[in-house]
Amino acid sequence: MKTARILSVTVLAAAALTACGSGDDDDDHNAVPSSWIRQQYSVATTGSGYVDAVDRLPAVAKEIDGHAAARDRISSADVELLRYRDDIVAVTPLAAGGSRIEIDDYRTGYNRWQTRIGSMWPDPASSSFRGGGPGEGK
Repeated sequence: MKTARILSVTVLAAAALTACGSGDDDDDHNAVPSSWIRQQYSVATTGSGYVDAVDRLPAVAKEIDGHAAARDRISSADVELLRYRDDIVAVTPLAAGGSRIEIDDYRTGYNRWQTRIGSMWPDPASSSFRGGGPGEGK
């Protein structure tokens, strides 16, 4: 009986530590849905990224965020920025209507959109930035 109790406590403790250690940032959580974006939208014929020739940026950002929830989102009239673990997705309007979707790694996207991001998201050059990926925040 005592051995079974010790075994049960050990298993429960291991499960609790595993749950605490994985947090919100396991390998699949909060990854940018790049393969879904490639399948859902057309490759841009000019510039970079992907396009939705019909839907405006709020609708496109909502579709992407609805498929894979972003950590945070910054919205304005001319850009929607979605923050994922290691990437930033920018949705901007096309001159002819519709939207352009571009995916940058976090550092590149932060530097590119820094005037919009300001101090709302962590600066990847700061010593407090922990980045993403395996072992994040440890």
